[in-house]
Amino acid sequence: MTATTRTVDRGTRAGRPTGAHRAAPVAWRPVAVVVAGLAALLFAFANEYGYHADELYFRLLGERGPAWGYVDQPPLLPMVVRVAQELFGDTMVGVRVPAVLCAAAVTVLGALIAAELGGSRRAQTLTAIGVGTSTMVLSFGHWILTTSFDTVAWALVLLFALRVMLRGEGRWWLWAGAVVGLALYAKYIVLLLPVALLVGMALVGPRWVFRDRRLYLGIALALVIGSPNLVYQITHDFPQLQMAEGLAGTDGEANRAMFATNLVLLFGPALFVLCLIGLVKLFRVPEWKPVRALGVGYLAATAAAYLIEGGRPDYTGGLLIALLAAGCVAADRWAGRRALRLSVLALSLAVSAVAQMLLSLPVVPKSALKDFQVASMPLETVGWPRMVEQTEAVYRALSPGDRDRAVILTENFGEAGALDRYGKGLPEVHSGHNELYHWGPPPERARVVIAVGVDERRLAADFARCRPAGRVDNGLDIDNPEQGVRISVCHDPKKPWSRLWPQYRHYNAYL
Repeated sequence: MTATTRTVDRGTRAGRPTGAHRAAPVAWRPVAVVVAGLAALLFAFANEYGYHADELYFRLLGERGPAWGYVDQPPLLPMVVRVAQELFGDTMVGVRVPAVLCAAAVTVLGALIAAELGGSRRAQTLTAIGVGTSTMVLSFGHWILTTSFDTVAWALVLLFALRVMLRGEGRWWLWAGAVVGLALYAKYIVLLLPVALLVGMALVGPRWVFRDRRLYLGIALALVIGSPNLVYQITHDFPQLQMAEGLAGTDGEANRAMFATNLVLLFGPALFVLCLIGLVKLFRVPEWKPVRALGVGYLAATAAAYLIEGGRPDYTGGLLIALLAAGCVAADRWAGRRALRLSVLALSLAVSAVAQMLLSLPVVPKSALKDFQVASMPLETVGWPRMVEQTEAVYRALSPGDRDRAVILTENFGEAGALDRYGKGLPEVHSGHNELYHWGPPPERARVVIAVGVDERRLAADFARCRPAGRVDNGLDIDNPEQGVRISVCHDPKKPWSRLWPQYRHYNAYL
């Protein structure tokens, strides 16, 4: 027996792959066609309805220039939005170009994961179609959100982890570590992925990875690259923990009550069934034994998302991409060359794609939304310019003296961002929502406040007198978070703003 043979035998006995695994050839051409179609679809609807509140918020933060972090997120998204504005214009289409690129990248990565699992060209194409038409990807491809970049990172780390577990190539841990470190500048929840994978590998293997020093080098690399985020948290009294507490207190119960429904809606019923098939097959297909940690990791991460961070399933949605890829590979093998099975699979994907586009993109004309409103549709993006026009009308109706000492106070960052984007000739805008609270209270000279959506009891307690000045009406009778919000005019704060301002702070998501 030669030395080479003895080395291979020792590797096999240790359970470590010996290099026999080879990923399937990547179906670049059909995947490229799917990606091109997805990009064309997203750009076709990029200018419909209006901005997401988060987009208005990122734009508002970006105007102040780069920062090391914010109370509710790392620094990447406002910086990206600012760069997109400079490169592509201060329009909805302009700021959404990076979102489209992220959706395209995730679609390609889904196909690569399918190839790594041994999926045929057809299986890779099915995966690309499934990923690209899922509610999750269509949503963060239409709007630029923290999830846009976060999901790209999850898919990359999963691809690299698969290459380690299936090929035995530990060098991919270094790439995974670099991606996690960079992703920390977009969303801190990315740390849940490596933790979930480590738990999965510890429970079901492959345990040989813990003997590879490159795993620990990858962890160290992630921590070094992402360390400025930790420094920011330490030096700012860990605002992310305060934010998590705020989310759990305001949204946690509702999110947990809708957890199962929202989980299915991430990909839609048909694609979610494929994800479940992929989860089961990870534990049943012999050749996928080395990657069973993905299944355990998904269950662990989802349980953690349910218990912490407000119980939102989209926080671990990136892992569903790997499960969907496994499900598409399994479905492709099940269908084989049987015409009936292929027809059922194709019809299911087609119906799913249409349904997800209808629920995720602004496909329905605004004029028809009154009679066609579904909770998951992007209804919250409608009506920002109208809200700004109504606020401007209230400001113009003030006496000249009141206008000189007036400010605007909004309940949330969406309203503040919309007033910044569309408002003309308005006074300073202030809000106690998330990071905007730290921009400070109105100046002491501000004796008149136009309050948009602020709690009436709070206003009554803090001002000598207040009067209603109208309610926000989007003009389309669309029931979204801003419809019916009260606009009030208040005079003469009872205390200095420095003492009143802490009562207006609140940490939570927009919706």
